[in-house]
Amino acid sequence: MSIRILYLDDDAAIVRLVQKALERLGHTLAHAATPEDAIALLEAESFDVMVLDHYLQNITGHEVLKRLRARDIPVPVVYVTGSNEAKIAIEAIRAGASDYVIKTVSDDFMPLLISAIEHSVANAQLHAAKERAEEEIRRAKERAEALLAEVNHRVANSLALVVSLLRLQISNSTSEQVKSELAETQARITAIAGMHRSLYTSDDVSRVELDRYLHNLTGELAGSLQNPEKPMHLVLEADPISISADRAVSVGMIVTELVTNAFKYAYPGEVAGGEVRVTLKRTGENEALLRVADDGVGIQPGSAPTGTGLGSRIVKSMAATLGPGISYLETPNGAIAEVPLQICIPQVSRD
Repeated sequence: MSIRILYLDDDAAIVRLVQKALERLGHTLAHAATPEDAIALLEAESFDVMVLDHYLQNITGHEVLKRLRARDIPVPVVYVTGSNEAKIAIEAIRAGASDYVIKTVSDDFMPLLISAIEHSVANAQLHAAKERAEEEIRRAKERAEALLAEVNHRVANSLALVVSLLRLQISNSTSEQVKSELAETQARITAIAGMHRSLYTSDDVSRVELDRYLHNLTGELAGSLQNPEKPMHLVLEADPISISADRAVSVGMIVTELVTNAFKYAYPGEVAGGEVRVTLKRTGENEALLRVADDGVGIQPGSAPTGTGLGSRIVKSMAATLGPGISYLETPNGAIAEVPLQICIPQVSRD
C-alpha cells in the first residue's frame, strides 16, 4: 500500500534522506518548511499521515498541533524530536499526535520512523473503518426503529377498527349478555391497541413507558365503562417505569380485567357509585407493585368467580408471567388486588 506523507521540517537535508528511504518502499512524500505551508497543503490535498518536527523556526511542533486541532484537520501525526526529554513526547501525544520518534544519528532512526508512519496510518484506517461501521449500524437501527414504529402504528389502527366494529355490534345486539361479553372483549383489545400506540409514539420501540400507557388505558376504560346512573371515579397513581412491550400487554390486560370487574361488581344494586384506584409503585431496582383497589362490597374468600370466570383466568395467567402472581389482601372494606412485577427478565448465564 502506498502512503502519502507530508513532512514539516525546516531541515531540508533530513527530509531528503527520509524521502529517499520512503520512496524505495513505494511511498510518496511532500515537504513543507513552515507551518503555514503545511496547513495550506493539508487543506488543499489529501495526505495519509504527517511527520512533524518539534524544533522549528520561532515555533514548536506543539503549537502546530494546536493549530491543526483548531482547524479540525484530522490527519494522523508522527512527532519527531531530537530531545530525550519524555515530557516533550508526552505533551505531543496529549496534543493529538498518534506516535513519536526520537531523532538520532544512529541507524535506528529511519526504521523507527517508517514503522511509526505505517502503524499510524494503519491505526487511522482502523479508526475510520470503525466509525463507518458504527454509522452504518446507527442508520440501520434508525431504519429498523422507523419500520417497527410504522408496524405498531398500523397494528394500533387495525385494532382500533376492530374496536369500532365491536362497538357497532354491541349497539345492534338485543341480548344484554352478548353486549356485556362484547364490551369485555372490546376492553381487552383496547388494552393491546394502547400498548402498540405507546410504542409508535415512544423514542424506544422495544419498551413501553408504563405510567403513560396506563394513563391512556385507564382514561379509555373510564369512558367506555361509565354508567350515568351509577357514576364511578377511576384514579391512577403511577411511578415512571419502563417495561418491555410483551410485559406491558400483560399489565394492561390485568388492569383492564380488574377495573372492569370493579366497575361491574364492586358497587352492586342500589349502592351508589364509588372509586376504583390503580397504583403502580417501584419497590426496587427491578421490581414494582401493581395494585387495584375499591371500597365496594369486597370479595368473599373462596367464592366462585362472578360471570364466566374468563377474566379471572386471564388475570391469573398474566400475573404469573410477570412475577409471583396475583394476591387479594384482607381488608374490612372493598377489595385490594396486588400483582408484583419484575420489570426486566433476569438473563441466565450459559457459562
